[in-house]
Amino acid sequence: MKYAIVTGGTSGIGFGVAKMLLKKGYYVFATYVGEEFKEEIPNFNPINIDQSCRDKVYNFIKYIKSQIDHIDCLVCNSGVTIRKNFTETTDQDWDKMMEVSVNSHYIMVREFFPIIPKGSRIIFTGSQMGLMPHATVLAYGVTKAAIHGLTKNLVKEFEGTGTTVNAIVPGFVETPWQKEKPEEIKQNIYRKTAIHRFATVDEIVDAYRFCIDNPFINGSLIEINGGYSYK
Repeated sequence: MKYAIVTGGTSGIGFGVAKMLLKKGYYVFATYVGEEFKEEIPNFNPINIDQSCRDKVYNFIKYIKSQIDHIDCLVCNSGVTIRKNFTETTDQDWDKMMEVSVNSHYIMVREFFPIIPKGSRIIFTGSQMGLMPHATVLAYGVTKAAIHGLTKNLVKEFEGTGTTVNAIVPGFVETPWQKEKPEEIKQNIYRKTAIHRFATVDEIVDAYRFCIDNPFINGSLIEINGGYSYK
């Protein structure tokens, strides 16, 4: 049996990736936070964990190690944004965003390292905002830029193992998160995107599938933004 972990794996891109992995025959563990996930899916184990709490991250790692002896695919997808102006963002806001997006995933890769077999896949969810500043989400953009850097640096740690490390860098995607945006802001983003719409989750998930299937893609930041900011 192949085993995968998808953080933030019960909604949006993460859930799309989890379902793709299930179709490929993986048993999938998924983290999530918030309301209880009640849907029962074969070979899918959703675990409610707040990744902003480091003790809970270590408890999750301990639980996974008690259940399985190897991880074939680790998708580091969880992230959080707190929409505040630069001067209004508190230390607590900054720390929470960094803890969820960067620190918890760094810890997971480090602690799972001994049980990641040769030829495995590690995929991070980056963001166009980590490459291109946008509106009032400075801290979120910095967390994603850190994820991009972590991706490239981890390649050296897995050198010679056949395990690849990549990051998918989406632009704007039709997820529940984006539904909160006012229509005026959405239309403004559409105008800055050559395709004139947001991506579907399936269009983004295809990039994760590509990274899993192709053993030569390594250390790449794969942008999928529909031609964002082309004018």
